[in-house]
Amino acid sequence: MERHRVKPGTNVSLASWDPADTSGFDGDKKAAEKVFTGLNERLETLQELLYADQRHKVLIVLQGMDTSGKDGTIRNIFDGTNPIGVKVASFKRPTSTELAHDYLWRVHAQTPGSGEVVIFNRSHYEDVLVVRVDGLAPEARWKKRFEHINAFEKMLVDEGTTVLKFFLHISKDEQKERLQERLDDPSKNWKFDPNDLKVREKWDAYQRAYEDVLSQTSTEAAPWYIVPANKKWYRNLVITEVLVATLEGLGLRFPAAPDLANIKVV
Repeated sequence: MERHRVKPGTNVSLASWDPADTSGFDGDKKAAEKVFTGLNERLETLQELLYADQRHKVLIVLQGMDTSGKDGTIRNIFDGTNPIGVKVASFKRPTSTELAHDYLWRVHAQTPGSGEVVIFNRSHYEDVLVVRVDGLAPEARWKKRFEHINAFEKMLVDEGTTVLKFFLHISKDEQKERLQERLDDPSKNWKFDPNDLKVREKWDAYQRAYEDVLSQTSTEAAPWYIVPANKKWYRNLVITEVLVATLEGLGLRFPAAPDLANIKVV
């Protein structure tokens, strides 16, 4: 788990992080899935305990290139959790109302309340990624946002939110295969967006942008994990292991029950 964590102050070069890494399992998918099943069951228990406890909040940020598996991560890891305490927030192109406010305005409203897990499927980091690569804001403006984001996340942590950020790291070749699969499989045609090909042309620019994000915004308060995501089963395992270890470290407990000695169900 720790080997995937970006230590604060590290200058990240994504070329040195293998997106096909399956450390500890040597490609043994069956063995990994067996471990994942046990961890996933534990996660479901811990999530209900988190909701009952009502003393903590958990924010999970998922970022990655197109086809890196953000939707699949949510579907596979959180399928068995209680939807009353788990929410997903997706951030698309800002509306005119959102653009009239600062870029964190729409984000803050989606952060978790007590007992909740909220998953950001893309996030406030788009404002230092797509905004940068597509030139939607001048460099002098978006560069200041690293500091803003660190302060925003530190505030959330100080107010009781646990922040975990996962960069789903895939190779360019793997992305090509996944995009082609969406074209070849009629049941996946609906997933294909021609705009993804335009974004793919900017692969190198996005890699540099992500390197800056990972280098400048992985903090003790809100760490980034670079998750090898070429193998979906390993991606799911790494993220679930981090989540289980984090929740177990919160000291969760059920609230005190009322006096039930004289209560009868009739």
